[in-house]
Amino acid sequence: MKKIQMVDLKSQYEGIKEEVNKSLQEILESSAFINGPQVHSFQASLEKYLGVKHVIPCANGTDALQIAMMGLGLKPGDEVITADFTFAATVEVIGLLQLTPVLVDVCPETFNISIDALKKAITPKTKAIVPVHLFGQVANMEEIMKVAKEHNLYVIEDNAQGIGATYTYSDGTQAKTGTIGHVGATSFFPSKNLGCYGDGGAIFTNDDELAHVLRGIVNHGMYERYHHDVIGVNSRLDSMQAAVLNAKLPKLDTYNAARRKAAQQYSAALANHPNVITPKVEGGEDAHVFHQYTLRIVNADRNALMAHLQSKDIPCAIYYPIPLHSQKAYLDPRYNEADFPVTNQLVKEVLSLPMHSELEEDQIKFITDEIKAFLG
Repeated sequence: MKKIQMVDLKSQYEGIKEEVNKSLQEILESSAFINGPQVHSFQASLEKYLGVKHVIPCANGTDALQIAMMGLGLKPGDEVITADFTFAATVEVIGLLQLTPVLVDVCPETFNISIDALKKAITPKTKAIVPVHLFGQVANMEEIMKVAKEHNLYVIEDNAQGIGATYTYSDGTQAKTGTIGHVGATSFFPSKNLGCYGDGGAIFTNDDELAHVLRGIVNHGMYERYHHDVIGVNSRLDSMQAAVLNAKLPKLDTYNAARRKAAQQYSAALANHPNVITPKVEGGEDAHVFHQYTLRIVNADRNALMAHLQSKDIPCAIYYPIPLHSQKAYLDPRYNEADFPVTNQLVKEVLSLPMHSELEEDQIKFITDEIKAFLG
């Protein structure tokens, strides 16, 4: 058995090595490091893959969220509702723009934003909702869009962990995550399902006018060189990262299928264990792309299990150990602990196992055998 990695990027690279190396060499020889042909071809390919009119590449996923909010014209003091149980970048950009973050609880089965909690949090100051497709599981977008329409709110999809997932509406129609709301944002951080070899991100929208604004914002507010029409930032996907993404995008569905297969093997091995709740897939087969495979450890010592696995050279992690409403940067007297029962419980129970497209059956068996041996 080969060494178990939390994310095995090296093995994945072996499958695209020739194409990546050739593309990188071409960029070095052409010196088209910024906004070169590789960026334009990736943008067009991703638009086609997602079935979205506009992809605006940028420097990273956090920038993508910030630029999306800037493009919508949100103003200081506007309230933006998002999930309490997620990575800090989702709420970080809200604070950076002097908007008011409103954190709400999540569903215990999917870890995604609770529709009931969302509805209760809406006030006259609410201007936007940021659902997160956490760990690769699609959020309940049909209900979220209904709520948004009823209250005239923007929806900004945080698709950093969900690229390639498909949402199926109640009438059977489908759409890729990131393309359902008014605007979507994603990250191409190396460990993502579609990751580059540095930082990268993108924004998605079907709104022509919004896309025009976003394209200006990512490039210092310029549409014509040295003519600054809007307040912008410097956030561009470089050509080398685009070259890596060009090699990986045609394989994304295959990568995601491999993740789903690994998840199925994990869940089958751990099925019906009294101390383990395996991830629930809500929606169709393609509704979860397993950016993470996250268990809930109940009526047992999660931290002791984690230490045991690490002692056996099995990497694992807690995503996330502290609710956002309890983080020093986001403390607010508006928050009541009684409003976050699910999140407060999840942070004590969740444990993420190795998950990537190169996992092998013997590795999964070894991991699950050790979990069952420790828990009894």
